Amino acid sequence: MNILAIGAHPDDIECSSAGTLALYAQAGHTIFMAIATNGNVGSATLSREEIAAVRKKEQKASCDLIGAEMIWMDFDDEWLMNDRPTRTRFIDAIRQADPDVMFIHAPNDYHPDHRIAGQLAEDARIPASVRLVETALPAIGRIPHIFYVDNVGGVDFQPEAYVDISSVIELKKQMLLCHQSQDSWMRAVYGEDTSITDLMMANGRARGLAAGAAFAEGFREVRTYPRTGSFNLLPGFGK
Repeated sequence: MNILAIGAHPDDIECSSAGTLALYAQAGHTIFMAIATNGNVGSATLSREEIAAVRKKEQKASCDLIGAEMIWMDFDDEWLMNDRPTRTRFIDAIRQADPDVMFIHAPNDYHPDHRIAGQLAEDARIPASVRLVETALPAIGRIPHIFYVDNVGGVDFQPEAYVDISSVIELKKQMLLCHQSQDSWMRAVYGEDTSITDLMMANGRARGLAAGAAFAEGFREVRTYPRTGSFNLLPGFGK
């Protein structure tokens, strides 16, 4: 299958669903990681152009760890908008990946870029398959199935299904550690005194406890019409 994860910022996908993507990759599926914004405000010292270049390089390094193709949309960080040009770019991201499955931000996550990226991805799902919705790329031949990924810190998100990522937790950690600039940014702005991986690991353990595993990732299904898949598309569910 083709698997597409869409994150608002570099490191969002790693925090939420990189373990599941790693399992797909190990099973031979094709992985795409699409990043909406370029992280160009995420530094206490570098210019916008400098930090954007750093974050793109970090994201590529993370993608390379699982052989994923990076789709870099390059919108300004903190200013993602649900307008026609942005939706068109999201449609083309979906058309480029031609996915069977998509992973997107949930509607109630804490960051506006997260919420808008999720809404854009959900709204672009059907138009990506419509021939007369004309963009830079041709329409795809199927409507992908969508799962919402966990909110940051697991706040106000009740998973409907869990994927056991215990076997790839170290790989997920290494993917997240590619984003060293975000680690510095979180310490400077949010007053974090722990590693960028600590919140991810804590949430993974909590979801694992609910799933009967050492570490897990939680998901919810997007049940809008038409329903084109099920939880059987997740690793370990279709056996």
